[in-house]
Amino acid sequence: MNRTEFIIATAIILFVAFALGWFANWLVHRFIRVSHSDVGELDRMAQELHEAEETRDQAITYLQQREAELTNQLSQTEAELAATMDGLREARQEAEHMRAHIERTSQG
Repeated sequence: MNRTEFIIATAIILFVAFALGWFANWLVHRFIRVSHSDVGELDRMAQELHEAEETRDQAITYLQQREAELTNQLSQTEAELAATMDGLREARQEAEHMRAHIERTSQG
């Protein structure tokens, strides 16, 4: 291979590489091109997503507050139940004590 053939082969290889690069660039831009209507739709979707996230955050906050209220109410109810059970236990003991006292006085 002489010098002229080498230069021509190199030029052809470089031209093919250029053509392939240009074609790849054209393909990439062809597929990623976004029209103005698509941009408008993407903006609308982004706004709706933002509003949905805000609504979700508000719902989570409400549920956390409601859960805290219900937990507080439950603990108060449990405390009242424990106090009532203690009072009932004392009343039963007192009634049993009074029955025993009445039986002793009626027998004697």
